[in-house]
This record gives sequence, structure tokens and C-alpha cells, in this order.
Amino acid sequence: MKNIRKLLALLLVLVLAISVAACGGGSTEGTTTAKGETTTTAAADPTTIETEGQEDITLSFMAGQDWIQDAELDLAKKYEEETGVKIDYQIVPADQYTNLMMTKLNTGEGTDIFGSQSGKFDIQTSINVEKNAVDLSDSTWASKVEELAAAELSVNGKIYGQPIQDLSAVWAVAYNKKIFEDNNLEIPTSYDEFKQLCETIKGLGIIPIYEAVSDGWHHTLWFPETCVVAETNTPGLADKLNNNEVTFKGDKTFTTILTQINEMAANGYWGDNYMSNQYADAPKNIASGEYAMTIANQGLGTEVNAVDPNFPVDQIGYFVAPLADNQTLNVNPSGPARFIFSGSKNIDAAKAYLEYLATDESLTYLTENVGKFNKLAYSNAPSTYSETIKEFYDRYPKSSTVYQTAVKYVNPQWMEIGSSLSAMLLGEMSEEEVLEDIDKNRAEQAKAASDEAWN
Repeated sequence: MKNIRKLLALLLVLVLAISVAACGGGSTEGTTTAKGETTTTAAADPTTIETEGQEDITLSFMAGQDWIQDAELDLAKKYEEETGVKIDYQIVPADQYTNLMMTKLNTGEGTDIFGSQSGKFDIQTSINVEKNAVDLSDSTWASKVEELAAAELSVNGKIYGQPIQDLSAVWAVAYNKKIFEDNNLEIPTSYDEFKQLCETIKGLGIIPIYEAVSDGWHHTLWFPETCVVAETNTPGLADKLNNNEVTFKGDKTFTTILTQINEMAANGYWGDNYMSNQYADAPKNIASGEYAMTIANQGLGTEVNAVDPNFPVDQIGYFVAPLADNQTLNVNPSGPARFIFSGSKNIDAAKAYLEYLATDESLTYLTENVGKFNKLAYSNAPSTYSETIKEFYDRYPKSSTVYQTAVKYVNPQWMEIGSSLSAMLLGEMSEEEVLEDIDKNRAEQAKAASDEAWN
């Protein structure tokens, strides 16, 4: 029987190889596993794929929490209805995802499609895409990926990943304009001004900032995203870090940022429940007026409006986090991306599904139905920037790439940095010990990658 099953599986793969032309799609029906993980099923593009006889094909797709939007699951459902090829979305909590993904890749048991953060350093050294992922350079959508985003998904001129989210938005301080206007509050341009702003808001009986430590990743944003100011203060610092000429520990700007993060929490700017708050609840908490600000990308206005239709989308404004007096726009051409596992037995079907997700129609649907998507990283994706967002970008003529992308071995330890920051907030670690841990983890990752700068 085993041999017969192997033969049938081989025949299915051969059928796919012959029938797949270019595109694909999917569908979803949500279920919940015993571990509490959300799963869905999906399918492929009927315009280019023969679906007869493929009803039993299921593509597994593992991704981190908050990476896959409901709109993508809608597309997957449509895809399944039209083709019959199914996709099993396996959504894993953020704090568990990286370890589980790497375990599956290292044991040769990766899902057909897997999600991972892009970044030209990380995809080469951390997930070894040349070994573990499929070269997608011949895909019809590959040439349409925006240049900066494509560079963060490529190794040796070959593109291995497909962007999932809007990379044009930045993580900034989102604020309720009405609270500011009603109380004559100004956008701060220094940390001292930011402190005074928070004190004034506290005095009004409003919690200044909604922060969510329990997710393990959101509060981490305050550090690497703001580290762009270190590059402003010390031009070329990222290159020196990449060449192992300097360390995070000992840099005054990094220490200042961490000290000010500590101070925000200690002064009550994050309220009393920041350790248990969840990021998914940010829109409703901002809509309620209980909180004035949060760290978010430029889709928060739409998300708040979805919670409360009486809350105008443009009532949310944005400014860069002014820790260490930062006034540089923190841009990031990296983000969650889809990769096809090189060990998959359904590579052609997986390629077809990625083709489907990058069609004009799919990108338009995602943009129109995901509040935080204003411009996906494809030349054929529409743009929905509002005047408020344009005004925000125009306010900061100087921009710099965030350190989790510009500096090697930072992004792979995002959750570890989050744990260290949590310990710091609880008084269990000092600012310098947090920086020591970052340096230690970077050195270990560099050694594993045989990075010559660390030899």
C-alpha cells in the first residue's frame, strides 16, 4: 500500500507540473486546533490551472499571528470555491512562531508555504532560503515587487519571498486629533516635549499611551524603530555594527532610548494594565477615548473607524516617536513574507497560489478591505493615502532604515528583545544588561552563520 500511495502522490505532482501555467488562488473555512491555533483552508486560479482531479490537494501554510488578514482568508475561500485546491492556514502565536518554524525547516518538515520576516541579512543567515525556500524569480509578480522590498527578499540576485503586508507605512505614534485639538496640544519634536505632553494628558484623566506587552512584540517597536536616531547621531553606525567594530552596549543613544522607555512606563504614561493589554484591542481603546495615543502604522484610523463608525478615519494623526529627540522618519522595506518550502511536494500548486494573491484583483481587494493597507509593495497595487497620511510623511523630510533591517542579527531576536524589555520594565534587568543581551545574541547568530566579521 505504501508504494501505491507514493505512486499516486508522484502522479499528482506530475499532473500539477503539466497543468499549472501561472496563477493560483484559495479559500478558507476557519477551525481551531487543540492548541488554540486558527486554521483555514483555501485554493488556486481557475484561469490558468486545471482543477479536475486536484480536489484532494491541500497546501499547508504556517504564519505568525497578525500576519494574515481576514481579507486574505476571504480570497482563499474564493480560490477554493473556484479550483478545489485547498490551503490549510496554520496561525501560530507570535512568541512561539520563530522557534516552531525553524524546527520544522531544520527537520525537513516545513509546511508547503511558510511565513517569515524579510531582510536580506536574515533570510540568508537565519532561514537559509537558498536551501530551505524555492527560487521565485520566474513568477509573473516578481518583477512587480517594489525595488527596496525585493532587495530584502533576494539572495544572489534571486527572489525567494513574496511580501504579505503594506511596507510603505511606518510604526509611529498615532494620536487622537480631537483630544489634541480640544486641549491645544502640539505634536512634540523632542523627548522633553513628549514628556510634558503625556503629563498634560494624564492631568485630563486620560491615559497617554496604549501599550500591549503581553503580545511579546509590540512594545519592542519603541527600541529598533527609534534607533534611526542613533544613525543620525553617529553616521555609519549601522555599518560598524555589521562589521563588528562596535557593540550596542556602550552607545549613549541606545542607552538613552531604553532609559526613556523605562521612564514612560514608570511615570504611568502606559497606564496600569500595559503588561496584560493586547495589541488587537488598540483600536477599541483609542476609539473609547480612554487612551490618547499608541504605536501603530498608518491604517489605525480605518481600524478605529471600523470599531466606531462615528470616529472619523482622519481623526487619527501620526508623529515619529521622539525618544532621544528623534525626528527622523523610520522606514522599513522589510516585513512578513510568504516563502515556499523547498521540500514541499506541492511546489507548483504553491507557486500558483502566490500568483493568485498577487493579481491586480487580489491586491485591490486586500487594499480595500484591510484598514492598515494603504499601498502594498507591488507596482500593480492601488494607493489609498489620505491627506492626513501625506501630511505626516511630509513633516519628516529626513528618513532612515530601521535597525532591525539595517543591522544584522537584530530582527531574528525580536521576541528575545521583547522579553528583555519586559524584564527591564519589571526591574529585573538594567538598560545596559538589555544591550549586553542583544550583543550576545548577535554574536551567537553571527557565529552560527560563519560571519567573517566575528571570526
